Amino acid sequence: MANSMTSTAPRPIANDLRVVIIEDQREVREGLGTLIRGSAGFVCAASYASMEETLSRIDRAQPDLILTDLGLPGMSGIEGIRVLRERLPGIPILALTVYDDDDRIFEALCAGASGYLLKNTPPARLLESMREAADGGGPMSPEVARRVIYLFRTFRPPERADYRLTQQESELLKLLVEGHHYKTAADQMNISINTVAFHLKNIYGKLHVHSKSEAVAKALREHIV
Repeated sequence: MANSMTSTAPRPIANDLRVVIIEDQREVREGLGTLIRGSAGFVCAASYASMEETLSRIDRAQPDLILTDLGLPGMSGIEGIRVLRERLPGIPILALTVYDDDDRIFEALCAGASGYLLKNTPPARLLESMREAADGGGPMSPEVARRVIYLFRTFRPPERADYRLTQQESELLKLLVEGHHYKTAADQMNISINTVAFHLKNIYGKLHVHSKSEAVAKALREHIV
């Protein structure tokens, strides 16, 4: 790819996942595009070299999922996630980065990232993670999951707010923090996916958040569960 953005792909058959890539390193960006275009059920809707370019052009790409680096020139990936979350609240955003430090993981989740993957993620797992995120999950690389569990166990807020979560709501929120998505949480709790959605709506209202990633970030930040 000679320039920083692919031509916007035509709208594919339903169920094909339209992925937008945000990555400043050309070789990595092109490699991801080749992987996505060569995989059944995926479409590379567009690719961009910066967050500024993304924000100016992403509307025409009609993404189903956004895959973004964090160490971008200009506007950082974390700040971009925050802006994209406001503009496209229903679109999952996966961080794909070399950074596995606590600060960036925590900030990305608080900004609204749906999952956090390292760039050493095998291609098959990356594709699986994108599908998982599109289905409402929160995929994380094993190293990152360990850091999240550590953060969850060690973070203590100055004061613990009482959000009056029911026992089932607390159990569901804990499962989401551990990386479960709707189906696996439903299986763990022995309830239907519709019941999970019902509890999740109540959790959003009580925590004053608008997405699963925001709920998880708040749970970690305030040690709610």
